[in-house]
Amino acid sequence: MAEGQPIAPRGFLAFVRRHAPTREELAQNRFIKPFAHRVLRRDLWRFTRRSVPRGAALGMIVGIFVMIPGLQIAVAALLALPFRANIPVAAAATFNSNPLTTPFILLAAIFVGNDVFGLEANPARFRYLLAQQAGIGEWLGWLASDAAPALVGGLLVIAIGSGVVTYLLAGWLWRVWIIRKWKRRSAERSAG
Repeated sequence: MAEGQPIAPRGFLAFVRRHAPTREELAQNRFIKPFAHRVLRRDLWRFTRRSVPRGAALGMIVGIFVMIPGLQIAVAALLALPFRANIPVAAAATFNSNPLTTPFILLAAIFVGNDVFGLEANPARFRYLLAQQAGIGEWLGWLASDAAPALVGGLLVIAIGSGVVTYLLAGWLWRVWIIRKWKRRSAERSAG
């Protein structure tokens, strides 16, 4: 990496600041309004070495498991309270499930649910319903079979696994960022 180029966490933090909801937007959210006095505490909005990995992992888990746009952010913000996680990072990390990634996550969840729990959900039927743009009745009929337990179990396994990996990766990136920051300051002091 060339001197003066931004490092990964700084870019990630800029992304989070651009796309995560502000404290004021969260205060107006109808799901969060009853809890606004707790959610808007300043310590939950600071970027620290402990709160950022917690927020990233929590957002990843909620984003994969909940998969309901809008509700994901509210759930991540509320779960950030007991875990003392960074709320903007948790909210931004929920965007891992979006219209482009959701079909892949759901299909992977069925495969994982089948393998881990020994179920017999048919992924070909999922692809068929997706391709045919099936109605809600057809989807509910499919979910009434072995698909629902396989899907929910697979989502849980994927969410927890990706949350653990995200926590470790975010912690490692934070350390790399701090070490580079210290080295840059040390070099500036030596040169000056």
